[in-house]
Amino acid sequence: MKVVFLEDVTGVANGGDIRNVKNGFARNYLFPKNLAVPATHNSIQQVKKLSSKAGEVRLKVLSGMKALGETLDGTRVTIEARSGPGGRLYGSVTNAMIAEQLSKTTNTEVDRQMVVMTESFREIGLTDVELKLHKEVNAQISVLIHPEGTDPDEFAASLTEAADTEAESTEKEIQENQDSKEDESDS
Repeated sequence: MKVVFLEDVTGVANGGDIRNVKNGFARNYLFPKNLAVPATHNSIQQVKKLSSKAGEVRLKVLSGMKALGETLDGTRVTIEARSGPGGRLYGSVTNAMIAEQLSKTTNTEVDRQMVVMTESFREIGLTDVELKLHKEVNAQISVLIHPEGTDPDEFAASLTEAADTEAESTEKEIQENQDSKEDESDS
């Protein structure tokens, strides 16, 4: 079925485009949501007007997403979760949970599909997560997953302290290995 798109439909077409789509997709999704109309003589005559209108909407959305990206970039989200003694969670932290907490924290609407994760988090800790707000706009946030009953700031400080201690011990091991290699080469 040939249709004229009234608005942008991500991954399908931009506003003002004339495309062939499956009948069911047009009848069940595009037409009820007023995203497209059947390609009739009158609707084809309005393509230029629809294209310019869709272009303006696209620019507004892009500028809004850029502003949102600047606001969200570097934000830290804290999520309290039940965990076992080894730091393993009873359950997992999903992109929906992160989006919900981010929306509460920043008072802006963040969709779960904007949170890019390869898999759910199953351990406590601090992790960087990418947000894909628009195909041209990305932001980076940090997610702190802490055990129930702990203060998030104290937990983050203990994680930082543990990471510093680990880095120092690793650096010390590397130095000792280099020293022992030098001693062996001198012999």
